[in-house]
Amino acid sequence: MKLSPAAFREWEYKRITLLGMSGVGKTRLAVRLRRQNWFHYSGDYRIGTRYLDEPILDNIKSQAMQIPFLRELLRSDSIYIENNITVDNLRPVSSFLGKLGNPEQGGLGLREFKRRQALHRQAEIAAMRDVPEFIGKAHDIYGYRHFVNDAGGSVCELEDDAVLEILAAQTLILYIKATETDEHALIRRAEEDPKPLYYRDAFLDEQLAVYLREHDLDYVAQIEPDAFVRWMFPRLFYSRLPRYEAIAREYGYTVTTEELAAVEDEEDFLAVVERAIARGR
Repeated sequence: MKLSPAAFREWEYKRITLLGMSGVGKTRLAVRLRRQNWFHYSGDYRIGTRYLDEPILDNIKSQAMQIPFLRELLRSDSIYIENNITVDNLRPVSSFLGKLGNPEQGGLGLREFKRRQALHRQAEIAAMRDVPEFIGKAHDIYGYRHFVNDAGGSVCELEDDAVLEILAAQTLILYIKATETDEHALIRRAEEDPKPLYYRDAFLDEQLAVYLREHDLDYVAQIEPDAFVRWMFPRLFYSRLPRYEAIAREYGYTVTTEELAAVEDEEDFLAVVERAIARGR
């Protein structure tokens, strides 16, 4: 959605999609806006509670069934397992994605890893297609004035133009671009605490071949899962930047992590968006 600064200022029911890498502050900002009459739609929460709920539970149950004590309790319906996903705790989603590599170190084989990646892609597409419905619910049912879509970091990788067109028609897309300092901080954080990631299939195949060759490995099962994530993250990060920038050029606007760091309240945020719109024009 393209607007003038004046049109944005006068927009009675504002709807914004936050786009950018995990760690740039999308959720932190969305939580802050939630306290000021904004409905917080979390794409990852929707994925985990609606579209991957059953696969996530199946994965947890399969792990529990390997423990004899729990296996007997599950088989006799003496206990049950459920997800406790919240907007602030999305670990079940990332644990389902998993990491590629040695199964003895918690890694997944390539076929299973790709199966989960494909399920995540389908779920993320579905979650973003749900945005118009939740815009209506936010206002009509819950009485929120404004709407913020806290999109997952991999939205730029979906290669689904229809999703972007839906988001652009229904919301103002705001790409949060990390400054050079923050880029280094994100990469350092990923090295210290490597988390499961979503990769485009072609990108994964290309980089996996390089990794195996560079590390003189013959099989995926020889990969140390955390080491692979540490190696992949900066390559993934820099491969996504031009994708985010292309989306912002065509459909929305760009702000920096430095600009958002100074945001204390809704008024500050709206001023930042207005300046981004002015630059974009």
